[in-house]
Amino acid sequence: MGRVAGHPLLLILFLFSIALTPSMALPKIKHYKWEVEYMFWSPDCVENVVMGINGQFPGPTIRANAGDTVVVELTNKLHTEGVVIHWHGILQHGSPWADGTASISQCAINPGETFTYRFVVDKAGTFFYHGHLGMQRSAGLYGSLIVDPEEGKNEPFHYDEEINLLLSDWWHQSVHKQEVGLSSNPMRWIGEPQTILINGRGQFNCSIAAKYHSGSKPCALKGGEQCAPFIMHVHPNKTVRIRIASTTALASLNFAIGNHQLLVVEADGNYVQPFRTSDIDIYSGESYSVLITTDQNPSENYWVSIGVRARRPNTPPGLTLLNYLPNSPAKLPILPPPETPDWEDFDRSKNFTFRIFSTMSSPKPPMRFDRRIFLLNTQNRLNGFTKWAINNVSLALPPTPYLGAMKYRLKTAFNQNPPPENFPSDYNIDIPPPNPNTTIGNGVYRFKLGETVDVILQNANMLNPNTSEIHPWHLHGHDFWVLGYGDGKFSAAVHGRKLNLKNPPLRNTVVIFPNGWTAIRFVADNPGVWAFHCHIEPHLHMGMGVVFAEGVEKVGRIPKKALACGVTAKALMKNPRNPKKP
Repeated sequence: MGRVAGHPLLLILFLFSIALTPSMALPKIKHYKWEVEYMFWSPDCVENVVMGINGQFPGPTIRANAGDTVVVELTNKLHTEGVVIHWHGILQHGSPWADGTASISQCAINPGETFTYRFVVDKAGTFFYHGHLGMQRSAGLYGSLIVDPEEGKNEPFHYDEEINLLLSDWWHQSVHKQEVGLSSNPMRWIGEPQTILINGRGQFNCSIAAKYHSGSKPCALKGGEQCAPFIMHVHPNKTVRIRIASTTALASLNFAIGNHQLLVVEADGNYVQPFRTSDIDIYSGESYSVLITTDQNPSENYWVSIGVRARRPNTPPGLTLLNYLPNSPAKLPILPPPETPDWEDFDRSKNFTFRIFSTMSSPKPPMRFDRRIFLLNTQNRLNGFTKWAINNVSLALPPTPYLGAMKYRLKTAFNQNPPPENFPSDYNIDIPPPNPNTTIGNGVYRFKLGETVDVILQNANMLNPNTSEIHPWHLHGHDFWVLGYGDGKFSAAVHGRKLNLKNPPLRNTVVIFPNGWTAIRFVADNPGVWAFHCHIEPHLHMGMGVVFAEGVEKVGRIPKKALACGVTAKALMKNPRNPKKP
């Protein structure tokens, strides 16, 4: 390198300019101002009320690079209810108060108030955000959050074009009516969704593929409607990355493109060993990236079909087109849409799930666990009301957020006794619970900071004989290794030795199959209080979740607005500088 002559300041500036090469660009701050409100919308060609952001449904897409700081000033324009937003898949290192979980990380934002979320997106991946109070996700409060690699860095795979898909399910019945029905005695189930939405768009009571099915009503769409299909435009002979995230409230989905193979390369923001498949199953809370090659007949378009799995499909598949440019989107494919696999073909679902492994460069799990807890998923009753419970405890969140209560040692805020870490060894998972009665609780599983924790999720029969459902479980604040799946009841002696410690995938959401078990491992290395729950919205509403905590004493300053409710609000009023003093 040549000598830099002149003033020493010039040398400093020169060296600084070298440091700021594209591969070492400084992180940026991405600033957003959002207003959440109800508005009239026609997601599936039927006008309804949706929860939108800045007049948009779904909400605006956030796009940032790994290392950037995202700042969202969120104003609640709802007239009669609070709101929070959870940033699904963002680990919130150093900002547990920004996780966006009402009664866990923060107080709900009251009508007319503004709360500022500030957090670092620390790794690349396909993520999304959604409401996390009541069933506001079902009302339409969600959007995409895409994190690219740091500037100057590349993904470990090449692609020419990119398409982002956010999948959801939609009901015509209002969320408030659904909540009342779930909390009634007898329970009134929400039923299956009317429509599958692709980026907030679907068609009810008509089909864009009507010509292939006698008796189907064609959709009279001109292209500018709110429910007009989201067309996936591509160029021939390109590699296209399709990001797919599921924010469904209930439905498990199957995604397929006519005449095209999918190469799976990412799951929940983590790279996986690439593998080819004709279709993928995606459960609520999961995200994937797949690559396709647009090497089919360039004069044709191709169907994209998204059908319901794991539940009896009373909802028609969501449909759109893979449009090979410069073809007109009005040109329908020659062949009908791909058929969704049978809804109860769980062997096919398992075959896909069991093919997902981490890459060679992915972090490996610790070889041993420090603590193992077993979580039995059961459907129960409480004074005649239907509930979901974990180890016979149905979660009912307290009015004071755990994070503030634990940080300031306010022991009256929630039950200080921890929930059970196991269930009776003679429990028969293949029959309805002999004693269907459950209890309500809000205790916390507390872990030592740095502890390696195994969780065995155990599925079981529901209240009705011969019924067991899929449950996708999502962990806040952590990724975890999926060590294994199995049928029947987990046995440490039999199954513990067969867990995958070589290349288990890192995920933030994992499925338990009917009457089966799933084993995960994570390191409790993120100070805070974190939800772990079934991502099916009505199941969480009915108590299907637990709360984890670790290293809360290490948490830094928590914004006062995050604590302005319950016992923490009273403590702050008495001693603003030291709430833990009475």
